[in-house]
Amino acid sequence: MRRRMHLPALLLATAMVMAGCGGGAATTAGDGPAEPSGPPQQGGELTVLEDAAFAGGWPTGLDPATNTTGGANVPQMSAIYGGLFRLVADDDGTNARVEPHQAESSSIENDGRTIRITLREGLRFTDGTAFDAEAVATNFRRAVDSPCTCSPNWPLADGGITTDGPLTVVLEFTRPYAAVINAIPVTNVNWIASPTALAEKGEDAFAIEPVGAGPFTVVSNQLSSELVLERNPDYFKDGLPYLDRLTFQSIGGDQPAYQALLAGQAQAYEGLTTTPLLEQAQSQGQLSVAVQPATSPYVVQLNTEAAPFDDPRAREAIYAATDFDAIAQGLFGGQYPVSQSFTGPGGLFHTEEIPGYTGHDPERARQLVTELGGLEVDLGTLGAYVAEQVMTALQTQWQEAGITVRTETYELSTLIQEFNGGSWHAMLQTAGSWDPAAGVGVNFRFDSNSPFSGVTDPELDALFDEAAATVDPAERQELYDRAGEMIAENHYAPFGLAFAPANLAVPGVYGPGLTTQIPPIVVNTGVHWDEVWREPQQ
Repeated sequence: MRRRMHLPALLLATAMVMAGCGGGAATTAGDGPAEPSGPPQQGGELTVLEDAAFAGGWPTGLDPATNTTGGANVPQMSAIYGGLFRLVADDDGTNARVEPHQAESSSIENDGRTIRITLREGLRFTDGTAFDAEAVATNFRRAVDSPCTCSPNWPLADGGITTDGPLTVVLEFTRPYAAVINAIPVTNVNWIASPTALAEKGEDAFAIEPVGAGPFTVVSNQLSSELVLERNPDYFKDGLPYLDRLTFQSIGGDQPAYQALLAGQAQAYEGLTTTPLLEQAQSQGQLSVAVQPATSPYVVQLNTEAAPFDDPRAREAIYAATDFDAIAQGLFGGQYPVSQSFTGPGGLFHTEEIPGYTGHDPERARQLVTELGGLEVDLGTLGAYVAEQVMTALQTQWQEAGITVRTETYELSTLIQEFNGGSWHAMLQTAGSWDPAAGVGVNFRFDSNSPFSGVTDPELDALFDEAAATVDPAERQELYDRAGEMIAENHYAPFGLAFAPANLAVPGVYGPGLTTQIPPIVVNTGVHWDEVWREPQQ
């Protein structure tokens, strides 16, 4: 049984990626990775800025089961709750993998229909109560049943969440779902709240002052404005966290965040997506800049269920008229990779060249347009710096092939209305995540059950399900390669530039994902706040 997709948060996540930029190496002043002068230091405090339009908004609080923007609030959630699993990588962003964190281990049984998650022994919430299997199972049930926008899409069997002893939680699915562990860090089941504190406080108060077992505890919480945290002295990792205090502040976008860092009003910013500011930060050398490995490429989604793209010739004409390589060179100096499929080079199962992918061929495009008796297209995207530039370039290229193009920039709410209305033609979006089966992954853009797909293809759906169910990575690669070929053969959607946001920090601040590279598991990189530290101030 497929669960509905939680659309607003995922679209919001997509909106942020659409403005993103990535690829290349993490840099400090353009001179190479940020290198501290000595070992990590204990103490100090840090203020982190988050864009108000994304991670800087948490209007319904920070209870994992009732928060409606959890897909965007990974920084705050991770700092308070820690997480059962998290994505880690070598400092240069390679060798990325999901590893147990508060979980000790996991196993996949019954051909992927049974998942066992075993917890670390001795974990306790900051209210002193046990962080055990019953607590995790209770959280899982709340997460699955809640209206939270970051709720998991688990194909759960009836009564499919149980425990086996004090440390093991068991999930039973109606069909194999081997990709579940990779998907957990992008959902609210990763963040475990204290059931005791929740019962004592009630949901409304708990959402303001949540209690977890993460590296920090809540001092104060002004919704979508400022969250002040202090060090959890009983955190399960000896010596961590390094910082005594961590504050998240909301700010109105890249430009004011950049200026605030230069003015010394904060020490870090997550998710820079404005290309000129990125280039300025890299060239001026006043800040550490970590450009993350790209996982999500742009895609021009074509609505195959309505005219004109219910005609395969019209879709092929768009492929032939589109030259993403020229856009990558002309607008971005060739620094960002162009993908032919739904994951970028930083993601799992990326394939450089897809057999049957038809690229730029303006003569063929004009021939098809003539054959069709003309082609008129409405092309839309969300309002974001890079997305709008790419859309304008596409309009020029398509018009040169004889296609009449009308462009429209949408706010998130109106974009949702357009998709739900079903009469849209083409949308410039991003597709993909670190694991295609997770988050704003391939299903979100190409599954028949997603209103944001534009494609109805049961054979392709079956491939996605089989790929998500398969344990063997080589077999998954083959299945996703075949899915990529099917998308290309049917001209469902041409892919383009692959981006990822960048993180900024002032000199003397270091930490995984902040000054090193970790591929974004969905949108922004998941910074490991327990390992972030700051050189002592003079």
